[in-house]
Amino acid sequence: MKSNHSLQVSELFYSIQGESSYAGYPCLFIRLAGCNLRCSYCDARYTYEEAGQEMALAEVLAFVQASPVPLVEITGGEPLLQENVYPLLAALIKDDRLVLLETNGSMDLARVPAPVVIIMDIKCPGSGMAEKNLLANLARLTSKDELKFVLRGREDYLWAVDLLKENMLCPPSPAAKEVPKILFSAVAPDLAPADLASWLLADQLPIRLQLQLHTQIWPGQYRGV
Repeated sequence: MKSNHSLQVSELFYSIQGESSYAGYPCLFIRLAGCNLRCSYCDARYTYEEAGQEMALAEVLAFVQASPVPLVEITGGEPLLQENVYPLLAALIKDDRLVLLETNGSMDLARVPAPVVIIMDIKCPGSGMAEKNLLANLARLTSKDELKFVLRGREDYLWAVDLLKENMLCPPSPAAKEVPKILFSAVAPDLAPADLASWLLADQLPIRLQLQLHTQIWPGQYRGV
């Protein structure tokens, strides 16, 4: 029987942060099992195709507390599917960790504690999951948070830029004070990073091109990195 204080965990590991504006920093990763989406390019299918390991909240915290590394990311799958992610987030904040939460953009962010850095996806048409975006979440993001678009081609790029402009996020409205960082990432091999770079340079928008650093350091390795 599942404990009232447990989580379904896919893996716990220590690696170099490969994405977001924190890329390059040593990071402790808590990858939770289960996902409500099925993106066409998913590189972590094992989080929903394989059963997670049930772990007590105290066990997960012990993994973190055994290390002095300040940066901790909760990822998945989709972490917000599990109710006990909220006490986990609270405990990590209390432990003075810098907490990143990577979420797929389909779950309400209302209960995420304010100190947590939210890295939220917006699913483009190429993912096959664009209808799952909960756009009301955009209003919950602040300048410490990040909004990530994973692109399969030019159609996704144009769609993403239009969505940002429609929501006055890029370029931001002159009145906007709490605009999240915007990141665009290319799906390999569908979209060459050089092509994405050329589009961003041509359009002169304040969007950060993101490469998956861990895939360059450990090519072909998808777990534990």
